[in-house]
Amino acid sequence: MTIRGAESPDAPLFDDEARAYEAVLVMSFGGPEGPQDVVPFLRNVLREREVPPGRIEEIAEHYRRFGGVSPLNEQNRRLVRALEAELAARGPRLPVYLGNRNWHPLAADTLRRMREDGVRRAIVFVTSAFRSYSGCRQYREDLLRACGALGSAAPLLDKLRAFYNHPGFTGPCAENVRAALSRVPEERRDGVPVLFTAHSIPTAMARRCDYVADLEESCRLVAKEAVAGEWRLAFQSRSGPADVPWLGPDVGDVLDGLDPARSPEVVVFPIGFVSDHVEILYDLDTEAAARAKARGIEMIRAATVGAAPAFVRMIRDLIVERCTASPRREALGSRGPAPDVCPRDCCLPR
Repeated sequence: MTIRGAESPDAPLFDDEARAYEAVLVMSFGGPEGPQDVVPFLRNVLREREVPPGRIEEIAEHYRRFGGVSPLNEQNRRLVRALEAELAARGPRLPVYLGNRNWHPLAADTLRRMREDGVRRAIVFVTSAFRSYSGCRQYREDLLRACGALGSAAPLLDKLRAFYNHPGFTGPCAENVRAALSRVPEERRDGVPVLFTAHSIPTAMARRCDYVADLEESCRLVAKEAVAGEWRLAFQSRSGPADVPWLGPDVGDVLDGLDPARSPEVVVFPIGFVSDHVEILYDLDTEAAARAKARGIEMIRAATVGAAPAFVRMIRDLIVERCTASPRREALGSRGPAPDVCPRDCCLPR
């Protein structure tokens, strides 16, 4: 099953065979939906990772500020409903399931339900546009473990390609950046800096994947379409031992270096995330906004794509690609479409 990735270095990375599917699995990160969920959820997220003492409790406090509820699950349920409506209207008519890596509904439970519903082959949409271990390979590993537990009755799974340069992603991103810029008086708009943010990862991990290259390409495409003047990619939400190098610059450090005399506003757009969650609500809307305010700068946060109609249509179009022999694969920029099948050595953890 192609969820495994290419089996050999010379295996084809594009699937030109027309496939037939019986369901769609939307797979995401997951989030707590009440105070009682926060610590168990964080233990799932941080399992097998080195984190400083007390880090779980520190992050738990961020969630408690918002009632212990992440908006991510509800946004994903909204995305599932929108995709169901899109497939019902334009085909292929397929049921859509939701499964998460770190909280209910967990992918293993969803796959068990799919098997009970008689699903034999499904297409998987992972809500991560960019290729990294935590954004791609780790999802495949989780699905492999879940399928292994089900044995021969597990559904066969194909993962849709990364969509960082698909117009159905970059278009809604650009629309949201334009909407944020429109909140600035027109006479100052051209000088407003735009900070794109994404989750930081260890630099050693970044060297083994296309994460940074994907992000930079996506930022260029969005900035061009949004007619943004000055823009920069920054990173947020790093965790782990302080002596381990992670990608930078940190968004807070960039905000500290801005000159309010040059521009009293800054637009921050979390391009690395398709939906809001606590790492946006706290790390950006709370901490980063406070640092900007301390500099005398108003931080305007552009919305994530969520369930934007063009984004939902993109998911449907990516499904149709895999149902079509030798399809036309839409992609903007100079790098071409991401492969359908992950290379054997892509996105290694270290």
